[in-house]
Amino acid sequence: MRRLFWLGVGLAVGVVVVRKATRTAQSYTPAGIAGSVAQSAGGLVESLRSFVEDVRVGMAEREQEIHHAFAQGEAFDDHFAELREDPRIGDREIFPEEHQR
Repeated sequence: MRRLFWLGVGLAVGVVVVRKATRTAQSYTPAGIAGSVAQSAGGLVESLRSFVEDVRVGMAEREQEIHHAFAQGEAFDDHFAELREDPRIGDREIFPEEHQR
């Protein structure tokens, strides 16, 4: 009975080792590498989609703030007003006339 038990344990360990080795070997084949790249690219695309969605939500929120301020007759917070008023940073220095169309 003991021998049969250890034979079963040995077979189970052997099956696990062979399956793990087969998966590892398959991951180094051209098809396995292509699948890995496809999964990585899919994750990258999903991250990019998530980023774009976050930007769109932020843009919509800011647009709502601007529309609300306009409806109330208030000036919205212009973060770049100081920069435009500074003669050292004005549009002429940032965009010289020879580079404008």
